[in-house]
Amino acid sequence: MIPTLEAYYASKPEPYQSCLLALKDIILRTNAGICHERKFQIPFFTYKGKKLGYLWLNGKKLMVGFCWDKSLQEVIPNVKPKDKYESIRIDPNADIPIDIILG
Repeated sequence: MIPTLEAYYASKPEPYQSCLLALKDIILRTNAGICHERKFQIPFFTYKGKKLGYLWLNGKKLMVGFCWDKSLQEVIPNVKPKDKYESIRIDPNADIPIDIILG
């Protein structure tokens, strides 16, 4: 049986679970075209088939990652583009930095 997204969130202890669910809602409300799926064993978000970002809890480190999809990058001769990821650490006991996430 493949674990579901709901099982992923339900398996996390508080306050991480509530924070992950709030982050998921913030991201999904940003645009109706954003899809939510499980990739690489974590919640992953795509937009029009392009990688957008992910939520990741590693131990006690909660991260929101953003992807700059290589298919959206300028083509440079003789250079193979790579996906770039940037992430920010979220403190589950503090206010979520919505301006940074939506920026």
